[in-house]
Amino acid sequence: MAKNSLRVKKIKEIYYGFLSERPKNFNTATDKTQHQIVYIVKLRFFMKEKLELILKEASEEINNSNNLTELEDVKVKYLSRKGELNSIKKNLKDLSDEEKRTIGSLANNISNQLNEMISAKNQELYRIELNKKLINEKIDITLPSDYRPQGKIHPLTQTINEIVEIFQGLGFSVMPSEYSPEVETEYINFDMLNFPPNHPAKDMQDTFYTKTAPNVILRSQTSGAQIRQMLNKKPPLRVISPGRVYRCESVSARKNNLFHQIEGLMVDTDITFADLKGVLNEFVRIYFGSSRPTRFRASYFPFTEPSAEVDVQCIMCQGKGCRTCSGTGWLEVLGAGMVHYNVLKNVGIDPEIYSGFAFGMGVERLTMLKYAINDIRLFFNNDTRFLNQF
Repeated sequence: MAKNSLRVKKIKEIYYGFLSERPKNFNTATDKTQHQIVYIVKLRFFMKEKLELILKEASEEINNSNNLTELEDVKVKYLSRKGELNSIKKNLKDLSDEEKRTIGSLANNISNQLNEMISAKNQELYRIELNKKLINEKIDITLPSDYRPQGKIHPLTQTINEIVEIFQGLGFSVMPSEYSPEVETEYINFDMLNFPPNHPAKDMQDTFYTKTAPNVILRSQTSGAQIRQMLNKKPPLRVISPGRVYRCESVSARKNNLFHQIEGLMVDTDITFADLKGVLNEFVRIYFGSSRPTRFRASYFPFTEPSAEVDVQCIMCQGKGCRTCSGTGWLEVLGAGMVHYNVLKNVGIDPEIYSGFAFGMGVERLTMLKYAINDIRLFFNNDTRFLNQF
């Protein structure tokens, strides 16, 4: 091994020393020609020797590389633009065409051999390092994992999304939020909806009045959104307005001072009560999952005439009578009616040409009926034992 290293060192010294003997100045043309011939013969010999030496040395260094960094250093040393193999190729210009092909072909073959060897060694070292990493970083799958509970959509939000999807399928669109503020004026919330000045709903016992300005309230229904829609858009209209509403109620199992409503409005020519019944019967059928019997009872609302309360057959007793339905066999789900003549006039719609219907439903009540929940306060207690059931 020592003798071989000395031989390699000697060849390098001779080769690099020889490159400094390039033809320079001569006394006669004959001397120059003779020197060139000797120079080229020596060059061809030493180039071939050097190429074989590069192949031998590089092969040993590739095989002795212990990691990817050492292997990359070998590649740079022999195959880079400034590497030893490229320095040989730079001197091919001094050879004849035939010798250029011979030496050049040998240089290319050696370059290809070294690239193949480096590629194979690279894969070998990569597998070794990967296996070490997998051993050092292995995971004990028998250890208990960190439990991260996943949140769910609130049951009221689920109900709102479901109702909105049903009415969108019936051709209704959701009103933009700018038409549906929760802080409202008494004028929009009551007066434009045909409430008389002395209506009990205006009393402070029923409505939350704010100190922001005179007659500014927390809305008691989402009907104000319908007024803004009719003031800004002309018929035909087919919209729904979901949102929170506030009423001065004593909190109990059946009532809360904050709850959610979804109201709907349809205005066009030749709209009749039959259209209202058709839309609401289809909603009940889709929402409760079957063709459940409905009942329309005459009622009164200042903003509709005629007005009706809509009942569905009791889900608990199938109409036989129970505690849930107070023995009637029916459960009230929403109020509805034909838009009042005065309301259409108030918003600038000619009631002689257009007619329409409106309806409103409590989201909490519909959710309680569908899932047999007996206390409205459960929706607002943030008890995960209750919420995780949905």
